[in-house]
Amino acid sequence: MEYFVGTFWAFVPAIVAIVLALITKQVYLSLFVGIFTGAMFLAGGNPAEALSNLFITMGNQLGGNGGILIFLVILGIFAVLMVKTGGSKAYGEWASAKIKTKAGAELATVGLGTLIFVDDYFNCLTVGSAMRPVTDKHKISHAKLAYLIDATAAPICIIAPISSWAAAVAGYAGDNGIVTFIKTIPFNMYALLTIGFMVVSVLLKLDFFKMKRNEKIAQTTGDLNAGETDLPTEDVKAEGNVRGKVINLVFPIVTLIACCVGAMIFNGYFYNWDTGVIGTELQSEGVLEAFSNCDAGSALAFGSFVALVITFIFYVCTRAITFKNFMSSIAEGFKSMVPAILILTFAWTLGAIMGAKGEGVDETGKAILDGTLNAKAFVQANITADSMALGIIPFVFFILACFISFATGTSWGTFGVLIPISTAVMSATTNEGLFFLTMSAVLAGAVYGDHVSPISDTTIMASSGAQCNHIDHVKTQFPYATIVALISGITYLIVGFITATDIGSSYGASAGITLAFGFGLLAACLVGLFFMDRKGIVDKMDNAIGGFFAKLSQKPSARPIEDTIQGSNEVDNEIEALRKNDE
Repeated sequence: MEYFVGTFWAFVPAIVAIVLALITKQVYLSLFVGIFTGAMFLAGGNPAEALSNLFITMGNQLGGNGGILIFLVILGIFAVLMVKTGGSKAYGEWASAKIKTKAGAELATVGLGTLIFVDDYFNCLTVGSAMRPVTDKHKISHAKLAYLIDATAAPICIIAPISSWAAAVAGYAGDNGIVTFIKTIPFNMYALLTIGFMVVSVLLKLDFFKMKRNEKIAQTTGDLNAGETDLPTEDVKAEGNVRGKVINLVFPIVTLIACCVGAMIFNGYFYNWDTGVIGTELQSEGVLEAFSNCDAGSALAFGSFVALVITFIFYVCTRAITFKNFMSSIAEGFKSMVPAILILTFAWTLGAIMGAKGEGVDETGKAILDGTLNAKAFVQANITADSMALGIIPFVFFILACFISFATGTSWGTFGVLIPISTAVMSATTNEGLFFLTMSAVLAGAVYGDHVSPISDTTIMASSGAQCNHIDHVKTQFPYATIVALISGITYLIVGFITATDIGSSYGASAGITLAFGFGLLAACLVGLFFMDRKGIVDKMDNAIGGFFAKLSQKPSARPIEDTIQGSNEVDNEIEALRKNDE
């Protein structure tokens, strides 16, 4: 056990789970194998002990995240109710009349996702429920919808001062945490550039690689999942011959938003972290502090339950649904969320065994044995200011945050590991610009890793909200997110050295230089991608990559979707030639 704790081996279970998921497309099995691998490390190879500890850890995670699970179930119930009352269909018809184009539907999705900035879980499932009828009307693939949802979840929350994410960062940042968080916003390149990239790519109708193929299949054949095995869909129908109304969808969503925001504020004012219960004594002095102090899971569960009760009264009074069908919707809503809950449970368990938050190292520098693989200790033991040039520190922390968040599937866990370390490393410098650039690099890298990780809870819920095959969502959004991450990394590398000098050492100068470099590189990249796409260069790259992997797997390539759909002779000849080569 001691051999694995606090070493690079702490990340191996996640690597096993991710690689298996991408190869087999069996998410449940892959996650369980990763969890079991970590449990075996901790148990010294004893399978009985490993399995026992595995299920104990899983039970603890279910208990600790009970509020989030209740919130998910209630959102599933809302989704079923909005279908049964005809609200989803009516809203889709109304929105289709107002939104005339595919780009308009995508921008409306981005707009709604931007407005729901309080919590990423809430964002993913609410935007999916509201916008799926609209995007389906315009034949937008579920993979594209999942990307738009995911890209307006964590990237929006991490730059919103009033959000559960702001509260998490403020908690790790120490005194005046909210002020510190607000000062990181201009430096958070991944979040800001993701929003810019997403909006411009929609306006330019710029899609590439597997996302482009999915979109063309959706537009040509109407198959919104590109033939991938889908998550369970809402196969419920509107009750009887009831004529659905837009208000049957709008009222529940508005009520849900209002109740959840109110519950988070109420929870933050009265939740006592020492006792773990709501009391009568004020714990916060203002709204911002209340958001920072709230327990988001229990607040969302409470708020969504109150919203469900209000919605029940509204539906029954307006005769939108019968009492019997309302009650049956509870079980149906729960069933619709079972896949997401199962994947989340496995992902939480994997993160707990790896010890992303861990206990770190003791005063002698030795990893603490805390019942986890203590991934935090490995990072603490290997990152010091003396081991690198001052200007490269932001870039190094960005790369570390990307890796840790991707491997563990948790940006919040990455915050817990790296924010204290980055603060300690940068405490020796009086360079304010470099301090905030480094902290922002941690936040940006953590959000990227969370965005693309197959075992991230936000990624899982974005798939669920869009009713998209989970692995398909991971594969289609990976190039989009990675392009933005590369631009962000280059920005942190260049600006880090500029900020380390007197020219950019002040907060204002450093922020201005960072924004100018980041958005300048993004504009250049988008212009280049646009012309490469119009000239077919991107498609040729995609075909070349696909052909390479097809040869590796001894399978014929069937890449260009235009030719696949239309039965092009050129593609048929290419496939036949590949078959002969394979033989």
